[in-house]
Amino acid sequence: MKDLKYLIYFEKLLEDADNELVRKAKAEGKLALGYSCYYVPEVLLDLPGCFSTRLRAPRTESTDIATYYMTNKICSYTRSILEYAVTGGYNYLDALLSSETCQMMHRGHEHFEILSLVKENPRFFLTMMDVPFNDGEDALAHYEQQIETILLQPLHERLGIDIGEEAIRSAVEEHNRLCRVIGAIGEMRKERNPVITAYEFHVINVVSQVCPKYLILPYLEETLEELKTREPDPKSQWRARLVLTGSEMDNPEFTKVFESCGAYVCADRYCWGSKPGREEIEIGEGETALHAVARHYLRSSKCPRFMPRKNADERLAYIKQLAEEYHADGIVYESMKFCEFWGYERVIGTHLMTGESGLPVMGLEREYAVSSVGQLRTRIQAFIESIEIKKLNDSDKTIGGNS
Repeated sequence: MKDLKYLIYFEKLLEDADNELVRKAKAEGKLALGYSCYYVPEVLLDLPGCFSTRLRAPRTESTDIATYYMTNKICSYTRSILEYAVTGGYNYLDALLSSETCQMMHRGHEHFEILSLVKENPRFFLTMMDVPFNDGEDALAHYEQQIETILLQPLHERLGIDIGEEAIRSAVEEHNRLCRVIGAIGEMRKERNPVITAYEFHVINVVSQVCPKYLILPYLEETLEELKTREPDPKSQWRARLVLTGSEMDNPEFTKVFESCGAYVCADRYCWGSKPGREEIEIGEGETALHAVARHYLRSSKCPRFMPRKNADERLAYIKQLAEEYHADGIVYESMKFCEFWGYERVIGTHLMTGESGLPVMGLEREYAVSSVGQLRTRIQAFIESIEIKKLNDSDKTIGGNS
């Protein structure tokens, strides 16, 4: 297929957290608000006068300094974020909005204050809000209160950001515009011979989370229009279509490893993924914008930190639904090493989904950095071969039954 016009530019934007568009927004007087977890509502960090930037640690291979301050039993994503901060990678931030959803990242973010890691901005501050472990009405009320008092009020009092109803509605409108673009591009992956590769989509989705929305949106909208007229390859190059689910994955190079084995990641159901993550926020009649935002983020997430059986069953059903909608041949559960929530989910999901979906399912444990690619590729290739064998066996049974 013909190369996408802005793909190289998007890849360039992912080389540093303080990328070209971040620097441009800062030069225009916008405030940079960092976050790492879905439960810190991205849309509220894009209020007028500021922009959200989800924390990544690009090109971080060693985590020696972070390991010294923490431990090597902490997930490598957390240690990579801390390592990147120690080297000055987040000096552009005006605030870091965090949450106690993952104790490892909670500890990592605490070091931003303990070590005074954002040295070039004396007004930098950190907030840490509590997120409940269920999505009931009482939990929603608590979550909304935490957003208002721990996130919004400090932004208004310390940075002068407008947190009124109209400001939130304006941010929701821009957020929904972005979601419509990402959603339309993502739908193209349902085709048997899609006009976009999984790697390209991964790049596009990550870029949408690390760049100021008002600056990246025109590029994404133009890319959507380009894809509408893009011609696919004459013949599909993919041996198998996979639903990929699991913990934090912000590096498109992982998706590229799958593609090098002939696997097409047709649905991205992981932290930083679009399913869920890029759904529009609906504000009901008579509902405040803040309540709608709180309801959306608490109840649209499929995070395994929600332990009730109801939520666990909903996650399994959602994976099965994605596999059917996106015509998947297999499911891969991946988890970051030492990620307690996804570590449990990977083991349980790998066991249960085999029977639930009738598809081959593989569990995969990995580190944050793309390392040991050979071993990873061997696992993926073996899994794809098992899918191909299953297809042959199913075809033989069909032929035998018709004879």
